[in-house]
Amino acid sequence: MHKKVIPILCGAILLPASQWAMAAVDKLPATSSVKMGAAEEVCSEFTDAKWRDAQVIDGVEIQESRMCNPDNPADIAAFVKGTNNISMSTLMETQLAADAITVGEDMDGDGDPDHYIIKLEIAELNGHSPDMKDPTTTFDIAPGIQPTFWVYAPKTRDMSTLSLYEPVANPLLRAPSPVIRVEQGDIIWIVLENSHYFPHSIHLHGIDHPYMDHSGEGNDGVGQTSNMDTLPGQSKTYVIKPRQPGTMYYHCHVQPHTHIPMGLQGIFIVEENRPNNWVQTFNVGAGQVRHPSVAVKEKYAGEYDLHYQSVDKELHEMVRSANDPRIIARRMNQEFDITEAKPDYFMLNGRSFPYTLRESLILMEENKKVKLRVLNGHEESFALHIHGHKPTVTHYDGVDNGPSSYIKRDVHGMVPAQRIDLELSGVDDGLNSFGQGVWMFHDHVEKSFTTNGIGEGGDISLVVYKGFSDEKGIPKVHGMSLAPYFTKEFWQGKYPAWQDYDAWKSLGLPELSNKKQVAFVPPPPPPLNTGDAAAKAEAAGAGSQSSFIGQLFYGLILGGLIYVGFANRQRILAMFKKK
Repeated sequence: MHKKVIPILCGAILLPASQWAMAAVDKLPATSSVKMGAAEEVCSEFTDAKWRDAQVIDGVEIQESRMCNPDNPADIAAFVKGTNNISMSTLMETQLAADAITVGEDMDGDGDPDHYIIKLEIAELNGHSPDMKDPTTTFDIAPGIQPTFWVYAPKTRDMSTLSLYEPVANPLLRAPSPVIRVEQGDIIWIVLENSHYFPHSIHLHGIDHPYMDHSGEGNDGVGQTSNMDTLPGQSKTYVIKPRQPGTMYYHCHVQPHTHIPMGLQGIFIVEENRPNNWVQTFNVGAGQVRHPSVAVKEKYAGEYDLHYQSVDKELHEMVRSANDPRIIARRMNQEFDITEAKPDYFMLNGRSFPYTLRESLILMEENKKVKLRVLNGHEESFALHIHGHKPTVTHYDGVDNGPSSYIKRDVHGMVPAQRIDLELSGVDDGLNSFGQGVWMFHDHVEKSFTTNGIGEGGDISLVVYKGFSDEKGIPKVHGMSLAPYFTKEFWQGKYPAWQDYDAWKSLGLPELSNKKQVAFVPPPPPPLNTGDAAAKAEAAGAGSQSSFIGQLFYGLILGGLIYVGFANRQRILAMFKKK
């Protein structure tokens, strides 16, 4: 019993000391309330609500589009009939040049034209201006985010911006470069009018085209082997008569390691030949095709073009670092090293989340199928995942290898420049679809659903079933508020993502104070080897950091132990004598 007296007494003294030490620690700082910032309207009233309706313009049937930002129906009519075949009133509702799309005669008598002249220009978005500090011809991929792009665009008229006082690009000038559709067997002249300050070309990747055209000119768009690059102010005509249908690709082949990432890339589709098959020559901004081809309508309720891209800030900001093309050329061609590049922004059809909600949804109905044409425009591999569904891949790089090659899965991997066609089914059987709702889809390479490293952004968008969106086409979500995503502050990293999850803001940021926080620091344990100089030095250093209160408690505890030992000295001595 005597052997236990000392430990019991020491424990009795140390127990209240530990409670005093805990009581001496200051309270956690209060949670600050970070202002969210001004949130944009999820869907403004700027777009005419009638644009969303199914309608007929100049004999062109245009499907409804329950999107916040649907395409201008007048543009669709011009893309189908040609700018030379629509009424003047329809043409005036667009910003297309009168010769943007010239549609020729029906040469084989099957009810649709067989000769097209398609004119493309090159536009710079978010470019440098010598007249103002901010970029001009602006195109935001997300709130406050404006990388510079080069894009192919339909030939337009009037201003490149909405007005003299609004530097926003007109709707035909945007990323990605427009999807081009032609019919199998038609004669197509693609005219590149180089309105940019650098040389450019068009390479028809995967599209059936002759190496030389009928006049002996190079036709492959490659300066080293086919024909000289098209200089600023010049034009070049590419001639094709594609024999095979499929989802293909077009891009610039001048300094392609920079020109393709800058945005000079697009989807090129050769539709199957059918009678009375007036195809929609352009799908500006990709997304929903509001006038699908005859072959697509035979199998599907709808069709969507999905163009995935990424942006390296260094490259895209380099372009607006000077107003002299020679300096920009030196920085891009001689100083920029793509092997050290890393993507910062990830986009679907030219936008990052949340802007994808306005125009890049996939609209579904139960028991119906839609066709998805997907292009991996990244410099890296890509893994498309659609929640709640397992779509079937039917074509690889535009080729249908037969039903035995079809694969149904929930992640579809793609290498750069690859295209796949997917069949997305709304049959609720636990395999094709898990049922109606609002289902997310995205690249499952995790950095792809961030924007400059902040999540969730990037190329996220949604599959939305009928009845799950409001009258403006915005999905009816049941989780968190989307308002923070529509602020500049969120993407600048100023707003804590979880701050407003609960009323007491338990996951917000602590308040920052200049007042010094004083807290008890317990003494360090004695070193195991008292002869170890390093351990002594460490203990001494740690002890020197103890606060005044900590030292006071240490002294009290030590004094208490001495007092107990002195008061029980006789008993202690007797214990040793017994031994």
